[in-house]
Amino acid sequence: MLICSLTLIASLALSSIHDINGQYRKLQHQLEAYATIIAISSATGLYNNDTDLLEQQLQAFSAVPMINNIHIYSLDPEASEPVFFSSYNRQTIGPYPTQFHRLPELLKPKQSRSHLEMMVPIEFSGQHIGYTYLRATKAELSGYTQNRILSDIAIALLALLLAFLAANRLQRWLTKPIKGLLEQVQIITKTQDFSLRVPQTNLDEVEAFSKALNLMLDKIERQFNKLQSAELEIRQLNQSLEQKISERTQALKESNQELLNTLETLHQYQNQIVETEKMSSLGQMVAGIAHEVNTPIGLGITASTLLQDKLRVIEQNFQDKKLTSSQLSRFIGEAQENLGIVYRNLERAASLIRSFKQVAVDQSSDSARTFNMLQLINEVLLSLRPNLKKTSHEVVVNCPEELQLESKPGPINQILINLIMNSLIHAFSDQDKGKIIITVTTENNHCQLIYQDNGAGVPEQIRKRIFDPFVTTKRGEGGSGLGLHLVYNLVTQALRGKIQLESSIGEGVHVFIEFPVLIRDTK
Repeated sequence: MLICSLTLIASLALSSIHDINGQYRKLQHQLEAYATIIAISSATGLYNNDTDLLEQQLQAFSAVPMINNIHIYSLDPEASEPVFFSSYNRQTIGPYPTQFHRLPELLKPKQSRSHLEMMVPIEFSGQHIGYTYLRATKAELSGYTQNRILSDIAIALLALLLAFLAANRLQRWLTKPIKGLLEQVQIITKTQDFSLRVPQTNLDEVEAFSKALNLMLDKIERQFNKLQSAELEIRQLNQSLEQKISERTQALKESNQELLNTLETLHQYQNQIVETEKMSSLGQMVAGIAHEVNTPIGLGITASTLLQDKLRVIEQNFQDKKLTSSQLSRFIGEAQENLGIVYRNLERAASLIRSFKQVAVDQSSDSARTFNMLQLINEVLLSLRPNLKKTSHEVVVNCPEELQLESKPGPINQILINLIMNSLIHAFSDQDKGKIIITVTTENNHCQLIYQDNGAGVPEQIRKRIFDPFVTTKRGEGGSGLGLHLVYNLVTQALRGKIQLESSIGEGVHVFIEFPVLIRDTK
């Protein structure tokens, strides 16, 4: 009876609460619908400042019993809050004070003990011109709630009374045979003797249950005997299975060791390939510098050879005593001009060699030093001049001239070379005149290096794994797929920074690199 009572009360309470909440939500939805209708219908009258039209429209809501008060507020651009415009009040209720001071909290339905309130913005042609305030009574909901509670109490009392009477009758009729059945079941449970059987009774329902229980005991007895024989077989199978597992585990350990050895070998090969890629890049730069240095040296040789020939002529005229002052003066002028050519070209060659030497030293060393960032970029561009001057591509560098940093110039050199060569090989392969922009800024002891080009861009399926080794769009055309993988390792490991690449087809690439540095004062 206690369980029946608690269950019945709980179910009725939950049902009532759910039903009352549903009625409240229904009332709330009705209020929102009426408020929306009022806001739409009053927009024209409020916009045209037509009070009579608005009051006629509001009087139509006297047919809705739940609505007590309606206020229309207009938005005055010069005032700090809405202004009262028009209203409707049910005759039995009377006027209600303005509520625009509660504007933020009434934008959603707000309930009190006996009423529901809310405000809705009024818009006309996409312009916010005012608010509608609606106040509705909860009398219908309160009456429904009271009737539901009274009916639930009556149902609960009647059900409990019937349950009590039925329980007393059933108790006298069922207790005795059920007790005997229970005692027999307890004996079987304690002794685990499934050969015992439940005795017959004079109660049809209990007798049917007894027969079913005896059938179940027969099956349990047979299953129990089968289970004992199956347990013996399982023990034997477990012993055999443990032996097989031990053998398979040993074989798996050996296979794992072989895989680890193979993986280590692959890492070694990958490191060798990366180093080879570095040396290949350095070799290309050496070949370009050699070609670039040959030009000023060739001009110097030509000028010195010409000066030597003219010197022989002057010497011969001097020995033959045919040397005139005009010839000597002309020779002196030409000699000065040729010597100037030789000096300028040798100086240019020496500058190229110094730049190349600094780039080569930086690439082969991972040590940190203080350097000028703009000078470092210019040295890289000078070392790549043989590759750049064959094209019409433009390189723009945005970097402060006095920016002095303490970091590792070697990885920065290699990063810039790989990015520029990547643009020349991949981005500008089908483009005659491309543009590369290198921007350098610093903030909070971090250097931001932004590399952009307006080339072909990177396909979506490659961009997701662009920094993985051996990923290239020039497979079979000389591309190794290690350039950007090397850049990623240099940024994240050598410089301890981070790198991000953004690109789409036809819009070039945008590479953002950030790494920690020490900014040195140039004063």
